[in-house]
Amino acid sequence: MLTSLAFIFLVGLAAAAICQQLKLPRIIGMLITGIILGPYVLDLLDPSILSISSELRQMALIIILLKAGLSLDLSDLKKVGRPAVLMSFVPASFEILAFFLFAPHILGIKPIEAAVMGAVLAAVSPAIVVPRMVRLMDQNYGTDKSIPQLILAGASCDDIFVIVLFSTFSNMAQGGNAHLMDFVNIPVSILFGIVLGGITGYLLSLFFETAYAHKHCVRNSMKVIIVLGISFLLMAIETWMKDIVSISGLLAVVSMACLLKIKSTTFVSKRLSDKFGKLWLAAEVILFVLVGAAVDIRYTLNAGGAAILMILVALLFRSVGVAICLIRTRLTKKERLFCILSYLPKATVQAAIGSVPLAMGLPCGQIVLSVAVLGILITAPLGAILIDGTYKKLLCQSKNKKELNVFIDSSKTVHIFLTFLSHFLHKKPVY
Repeated sequence: MLTSLAFIFLVGLAAAAICQQLKLPRIIGMLITGIILGPYVLDLLDPSILSISSELRQMALIIILLKAGLSLDLSDLKKVGRPAVLMSFVPASFEILAFFLFAPHILGIKPIEAAVMGAVLAAVSPAIVVPRMVRLMDQNYGTDKSIPQLILAGASCDDIFVIVLFSTFSNMAQGGNAHLMDFVNIPVSILFGIVLGGITGYLLSLFFETAYAHKHCVRNSMKVIIVLGISFLLMAIETWMKDIVSISGLLAVVSMACLLKIKSTTFVSKRLSDKFGKLWLAAEVILFVLVGAAVDIRYTLNAGGAAILMILVALLFRSVGVAICLIRTRLTKKERLFCILSYLPKATVQAAIGSVPLAMGLPCGQIVLSVAVLGILITAPLGAILIDGTYKKLLCQSKNKKELNVFIDSSKTVHIFLTFLSHFLHKKPVY
């Protein structure tokens, strides 16, 4: 296992650095590394690593979602309103509709099998979108109109909506029936996830505050470990409660981080955000190398041009869905185009559930996996390249906030002094 981890980190980082020198997204190098090291090419990764691959990918996803929650300004998110809600389900619905209408003719599968395929492919990749939106918020690109916050919020709910539909359509494809509660569970899962995370974040901030009041200051590094442990528990609660009530563990993690940001001082939340940003450097490599390792290149070769055509048609429908969500907003044409481009990449969900129909014994299992693999290989690099290459041209940078950030970065001592001065004047705990 140690040898496999060494290959993952060293080869993955080397390939990422090469891609960066070639002006390509780093994740391309990591995906290629996973494909080459994986069981379908060189087979250099230990089976014990591959057996816990999904858990490791989930841990990496939790880290970037915590970073996102600690960077998210809820006051900005409130300004977004209606478009954020629509972005959580309309684009995915349009993409599923495209598969339902065209996949039977292009790929020769049944309509219900097309719906299963659409549910696999319709989810946007939080692992690609979230870190990029966090970076835009840090650099103040598009923040005046809350564009990164809009995309971040929509992408977080989009996956939940799609996964619930996938379970429903898979059940129908096996000969079962769809129930009304399957669809009711979508908003229920979102609501309970937000409430659970909010309560947890409040109690956690209260614990840190109480510890400080009793002169038991909890170091930021220790806070990171505690927050990570509780995040893992929130994800476990989703599994424990699935037969009783639907709860979104991922949304619980994000809302917990948001409450920590609200209840903590700016200085503390910034330090926690920075630490999770550093953890993401390692988690990113693990996530995308293991996603690449899940890709069977043979399926990609067998899928052919018909699958590529279907993916492109579905992306066109998805883009129309995003455009509809942004009707009657203050966004310019360039900013709307950026939102469309940001909703293209797919990777994490497709790698996680792409092989499930095949494991369930569905006749469409092989073709679903083939299209899922192609979807990752086409849209993940494409989406990352388009986001990285266009945000400076399509979005405006807030100059005032940028100047403030430069001032703070160049005078950290003054910033710390003012934080403690505020503590003594207003009696606000700095924990």
